[in-house]
Amino acid sequence: MENSAHTFDDVKSLYFSYITNENDRKKIEDAYQLVEKKHQGQFRKSGEPYIHHLIEVAYILASIVAGPETIIAGLLHDVVEDTDYPLSEIKKEFGEDVAFLVDSVTKIQRMKFSKRYMENEDFEAEDHKKIFLGMAKDIRVIIIKLADRLHNMRTLQYLSHERQLALSKETLDVYAPIADRLGMNHIKSELQDIALSYLEPDKYDEIKNLINTRIKNRESDLLSLKKRLADMLYEKNIPMYEISSRYKSIYSVYRKMYFKGRSFDQIYDIMAIRIITETEINCYEILGFIHQMYKPLLGRFKDYIAMPKPNMYQSLHTTILTGENLWFEVQIRTKEMDEVAEEGIAAHWRYKEGKNYNAKTEQKEISEKLHWLKDFVNMSSELSDDAKNYMDSLKHEIFEANIYVFTPMGKVIDLPTGATPLDFAFRIHTKVFDSAVGALVNNVLVPLNTELKTGDIVEIKTSKASPGPNEGWLKIVTTNSAKNHIRKFLAEKNADDLRNDKITKGKISLLDAFKDRGINEKQALELLNNEKLLEAFECATVDELFINVSNRNPAPTAVIDFLHIKKKVEVNFAKVGSNDSSNPILVKNAGKVMINLGSCCTPIPGDEIIGYITKGKGITIHRKECPNIKNTQRLVDVFWNPDLKEKTYPVDLEIDCNDRPNLVVDIMQVFSIHKISVTSLSAKLHQETMTSTISATIYIKNATELKNLENMLINVNGIYHVERKIH
Repeated sequence: MENSAHTFDDVKSLYFSYITNENDRKKIEDAYQLVEKKHQGQFRKSGEPYIHHLIEVAYILASIVAGPETIIAGLLHDVVEDTDYPLSEIKKEFGEDVAFLVDSVTKIQRMKFSKRYMENEDFEAEDHKKIFLGMAKDIRVIIIKLADRLHNMRTLQYLSHERQLALSKETLDVYAPIADRLGMNHIKSELQDIALSYLEPDKYDEIKNLINTRIKNRESDLLSLKKRLADMLYEKNIPMYEISSRYKSIYSVYRKMYFKGRSFDQIYDIMAIRIITETEINCYEILGFIHQMYKPLLGRFKDYIAMPKPNMYQSLHTTILTGENLWFEVQIRTKEMDEVAEEGIAAHWRYKEGKNYNAKTEQKEISEKLHWLKDFVNMSSELSDDAKNYMDSLKHEIFEANIYVFTPMGKVIDLPTGATPLDFAFRIHTKVFDSAVGALVNNVLVPLNTELKTGDIVEIKTSKASPGPNEGWLKIVTTNSAKNHIRKFLAEKNADDLRNDKITKGKISLLDAFKDRGINEKQALELLNNEKLLEAFECATVDELFINVSNRNPAPTAVIDFLHIKKKVEVNFAKVGSNDSSNPILVKNAGKVMINLGSCCTPIPGDEIIGYITKGKGITIHRKECPNIKNTQRLVDVFWNPDLKEKTYPVDLEIDCNDRPNLVVDIMQVFSIHKISVTSLSAKLHQETMTSTISATIYIKNATELKNLENMLINVNGIYHVERKIH
């Protein structure tokens, strides 16, 4: 028979100490009267009336100084599911806030698992994901579910063996990790220990006996050390609120023995002394004096004050060797730090009378303190992820994150082991991630695949010209959320690239058709920007017309015919040299003269060009934007010969890209597909940014073909800039 430890009067004595508003007190009392009536005749497996469970949940919530809405929702959390009392009545009687909390908890309660849960990993992951999705709505939903689960675990002996195992496994997988991340140490440890006692009863009993024996054997040594430390603090005139002992939980010892492979004697922090003092400065003073008295164990000092854990835990930890040749851990913290260490978020957001509570504002404030919570909420909103992937991400990126790095402004960011500057950038903001081009770690420029370590100060270099994530980044980031973002970005980019490719192809087709009729690009675009034309071919924009032309619906000739363009425009110039079609350049009113194409800017048919008269060497042809002819005289107008026989001309290209395997192979494939001759190719790696510059000399027919090639190259994964070189 289950013995209920508390009555509703016990609950009242707790919340009366901090809730003085009579209306709030009355609402809690009304909630209790309601559930006592509605759950009448309902019993738990233990034989106790069901109301006892609700009282215990309310007692746990009141003991962590929860607000009235949270306590009311704790009392009502089963009333919708187990009675005929509708959610609409809860909203009417107790307000929208309480109704929202009850509804969220109710949806989680409805996820009853069966035997499939223990036998199929996919079902298990799906169930876990649904629970987390429900809890991600509001931090108070998590708190209520933790209180509910804690009391259920305390009374687990009354359930079947199968249910004991399933609930214990779920507790270790779902509830204990989130209690840990919220810093609720008491609840986390109790949940873990109870679950272990059912899942591994022999190991649980073994470790429990080992701890009890250790405590018994060293009790006098512990008391002696506490006295020596207390005397030292008194002598040094350092304020001390408390000096106490703490023993490592059974589950924590189990983890170190069976997951980290340590023997019981290799675990030095099974017994610890905790010193509570007044200020942070006092903490460091005490540490210094202790290290003067006793030899510290190398590698065991942890400063969680300067670098708090993601659950806001702060304390100094050191392990010392006493005169009796025994190791003891010493924890030093302030009173406020001790409250947060034991109660976590519950200590930080205790209910304050008269506070104008706003759920959204509160959730935002909590997210700013518990930065992982924002990641948790964002991750939980990505419903497209399959359950297994979601649970793996949650475990790796949030529950097991143990690398702590700083922003240049001093904000702590927690990351999983193996995280890189790109993972850091993603945690800061997706916009920072998308525009990242480099990283500084401890003020030193490093590659984006550098593995970060605790204490690093990380700064991300960004650029508006950044092409964004590429496939190579998938091998650099360690977090699934960042990988999912990259895949989504690339999918959208590929869709955009496909659209742009169709626009380019359609545009080239149309411009070539216009060119055959003697109409240049500028004139053609003016003709195409015609409402009647777009309306006739059912296009909203010129780009849409280009896309349709690339799909051959309509054909370029149909557009030409609609515009009634039939006659080719004739262009007559005096030809230089003989009157055959081998001369590329025409010059007005010129006699026989030598023509050279400038090697500095490598002009090709279709470029806007100008001639430079050189003494004794005829005319050298340059592109009009060539810097080598700026501010020079002796310039003459020249033109490309429209009857020129088709031939190829050299062009020097410079290709900027994010470095990745097989990049040069992919570039050469583009050249091969388009039958482009390549006479030279070289690549230079920029190690500091993990980018490359590839230089190539190719032979191309004209500017239109070159433009088409550049569009093809820019679509190659990793390439973000292509330009012609001018020497």
